[in-house]
Amino acid sequence: MLNGKKVLLGVSGGIAAYKACALTSKLVQSGAEVKVIMTEGATEFVQPLTFQALSRNPVYTNAFDEKNPQKVAHIDLADWADIVILAPATAHLLGRIANGLADDMLTTTLLATTAPVYIAPAMNVHMYDHPAVKQNLLTLEKYGYRFIEPGDGYLACGYVGKGRLEEPENIIKVIENNESQAKPLKGKNVLITAGPTQESVDAVRFFTNHSSGKMGYSLAEVANELGANVTLVSGPVNQNPVSGVNIITVTTADEMFEVVNERFKDQDIVIKSAAVADYRPKEITNKKLKKQDGPLVLELERTKDILKTLGEQKENQYLVGFAAETDHLKEYGKKKLTKKNLDAIVINDIGNKEIGFKSEQNEVHVITKSGLDLSISKGPKHKIAKKLFEIFLDDMVGETN
Repeated sequence: MLNGKKVLLGVSGGIAAYKACALTSKLVQSGAEVKVIMTEGATEFVQPLTFQALSRNPVYTNAFDEKNPQKVAHIDLADWADIVILAPATAHLLGRIANGLADDMLTTTLLATTAPVYIAPAMNVHMYDHPAVKQNLLTLEKYGYRFIEPGDGYLACGYVGKGRLEEPENIIKVIENNESQAKPLKGKNVLITAGPTQESVDAVRFFTNHSSGKMGYSLAEVANELGANVTLVSGPVNQNPVSGVNIITVTTADEMFEVVNERFKDQDIVIKSAAVADYRPKEITNKKLKKQDGPLVLELERTKDILKTLGEQKENQYLVGFAAETDHLKEYGKKKLTKKNLDAIVINDIGNKEIGFKSEQNEVHVITKSGLDLSISKGPKHKIAKKLFEIFLDDMVGETN
């Protein structure tokens, strides 16, 4: 599975760096082209010349050592890689990348790459069990990084326990198994909208809603994991970018309409999970409206109905809408499914604070044009997103049969 792949190996400063030499050799033997980036600490354990001899490629150690004036080295490497492996990944490296720090060649490259990143941690057993390290691992998992668990055994520090870098053969086996998994959306274009929109009233104020964008970002992450070419059109949110996903940021309903409408014809699946404003002020002033005696009356006008427009234009696209409701959930959901010519509608109860806007959990009901009527029980939004794609893919197969 790695034959012909471009593998970027990041080596950080732990005693297990010696195993990265064997990993480099085995990757080359498997047919991969390997380039190595070493942290300053890693060079204290193994000389760069060793990796150069094993990989037959230059080794990168300094972010300011630009070997080719025509290219920026860390961007060039980030774009070059098909797969990135961090082995060993020390507690220090995990902390830096979990917090978005970019202070050397390896971390700047990691921030720039869209390739899948596999992390093989190695450290003392108590370090691995420290709450800060655990939190960094959770953060990196949310970012889409993949992990190769350390093994149990005798550690260089003298302890016996979990923290030993996994053997090179097993690292390669894990990556090959993962890369060979079915990617049902490989080659497919998926567009997802997420978050709220903001409609200006004056130079200071705007109308918006409580949408956090978490569900849409989870859907984009899962679509990417399934092999799709993903475009995420996002309103103003406070979410971390999804690795490997093309994110287009917008503010108003009109801006979201233009971006989505322009790209709709090239998509295979469109999921509109954004909470778009239905109304906006008819008149907007570029000055601040001053406080006055008595009530303030604003005239509102309808925004463009993005989902209805897409439903009217739909040809072979699989079109999914979201319905955020507080009552009569299924009744309103079915009406929206029919009225807007959708293939599926996902209904969630925003009146329930445990699964409403900004919550980490969700619970939804799915109705499809083909007749499916399913509930997905409460769980993390990433898990809900996985289940939704299972339903959509099964429904798409049913439509073609």
